[in-house]
Amino acid sequence: MNAISPAVQQTSNDEIDLAALFHALWEQKLLIALVTLLVGMAAAAYAFLVTPEYQVQSVLRPAAIKDLDALNRTDVYELTPEQAMQRVGAALESYDSRLGFFRANQGLFEALRQPGRSLEQTFERFNQEAFKMLQPDPKKTEKLSGYVGVQLTYPKDVNGIALVNGLVEHAIQSERERIDSDLKTVIQNRLNQLELKIAAARANYEASKEATIAKLIEADSLKRAELQDELKALRQQSKTHRDNHITQLEEAIRIAKALGISKPTTPSALGEGERAGQGSVIRTEVNNKEVPLYFMGNEALEAERNALLQRRSDDFTEPRIAQIAKELQLLAHNRQIEVLNQRENADLFLKDLAIWREEAARLRSLQVDVSDLKLVSIDQVAVEPLRPVKPKKALILVSGVVLGGMLGLFIALLRNLLRRKSSAIAPA
Repeated sequence: MNAISPAVQQTSNDEIDLAALFHALWEQKLLIALVTLLVGMAAAAYAFLVTPEYQVQSVLRPAAIKDLDALNRTDVYELTPEQAMQRVGAALESYDSRLGFFRANQGLFEALRQPGRSLEQTFERFNQEAFKMLQPDPKKTEKLSGYVGVQLTYPKDVNGIALVNGLVEHAIQSERERIDSDLKTVIQNRLNQLELKIAAARANYEASKEATIAKLIEADSLKRAELQDELKALRQQSKTHRDNHITQLEEAIRIAKALGISKPTTPSALGEGERAGQGSVIRTEVNNKEVPLYFMGNEALEAERNALLQRRSDDFTEPRIAQIAKELQLLAHNRQIEVLNQRENADLFLKDLAIWREEAARLRSLQVDVSDLKLVSIDQVAVEPLRPVKPKKALILVSGVVLGGMLGLFIALLRNLLRRKSSAIAPA
């Protein structure tokens, strides 16, 4: 029984304390209500007096393939719908692009001007706080299609609809201008490359022609030198042959004179005088040996020798000499070299020149109007919002009342604690 009594007594004290606490708070209900009312009124004042902020957005999706077909069919510039959308999205996010839109439309930002700040400084802060890019969540793998967008939170006096729609149109137009510039640059670079190819082909042709002519001249010079050497050798050979024959004739003349042969004869005829004193003799004449020249007689031999001594040229004795003279005459004029030198239009002989000129003509005739090029499909344009996103009045009022009640209770509890401490100190 004694062990149970303290617990019962403690429980009784706790119940008395809670009751006393509730009674103390109830006595201060006017204070709690007053604090709750004041905080609630402050919250209401903030909710109704703060400048409302609205939110608009514009969402872009990839254009159709047919919208970019005219650009892609040029074969010099390729742009897919997804790439075009990403380029426009990059322009929307670009600070330089936004600054360009601001400079071109400063009247739209006039309501943002603050004392002590220039319009550019005001835009700098507005650009950092008000704009938000919209993109698919990369963590979500399942999505119907890609998109990109821009969201703007702006105060009441700013024309946010014109800002967002104007910025989107400015980004699209700037990308059109960039594509137009890129396209012209690429076409000009292709044309310059073709001109360089043609110039290189012309230079190569001229070098090849000069090399061919040089080879032909060198071959003709070599052939002419070889023929002249051969002609000189043949003439020397003919002269040597003639001199040798004259020497043989002179030797034969001396023999013929010694034998008394003045007229042409034969070995058998020469021995007829001896046969008369020998009686019957069977004579066999061997005809398989060449008859010596002296049997021609000194008269014939001297005539031949004199003719050889008076000869001025032996060319007619060698048929090859006439052939060499013919070949030298042909080498005097190389018709292939003459034809190469007479070519006036080298372009007619350039390989692939027709293909290059056709490509250059096609590039010069390309006419792509990018001013109406549809780079993206505007899935959602900025429209007048139904209500402001800030402040959320109901939430602020409820929060104010709850916070006011909590603050009132805290103040009441604090006063009750201070009273109890004062009561405990007073008897002492």
